[in-house]
Amino acid sequence: MTRHTEIAQSTPSIGEGGHTGDWRSSRPVIEASACLAVKQGKIACQICWVYCPDVCIAQGVPPSIDLDYCKGCGICAQVCPAGAIAMQPEAVHSVCPAGKSPAKE
Repeated sequence: MTRHTEIAQSTPSIGEGGHTGDWRSSRPVIEASACLAVKQGKIACQICWVYCPDVCIAQGVPPSIDLDYCKGCGICAQVCPAGAIAMQPEAVHSVCPAGKSPAKE
């Protein structure tokens, strides 16, 4: 019996849709102190990486999310057994351009 140790993987890249992260209304945020990989100090769990349909999560301690391509589907937050990933409204992370104030009505 032959054991295979390699896993086929791809990386996100610009397609016809461009940086698809621009479509997102919510973004995943990792609470590193709750992440099982951080708690164990090694690449462990990585369920978020396995389930990400857009291949936007890189294995690591903690895993990192490529927000240029993450569409904000929330699957990573749903499958995380430690509850270390939460979806936050994109508006929470918006930054007003320097020298400009938000429009007032």
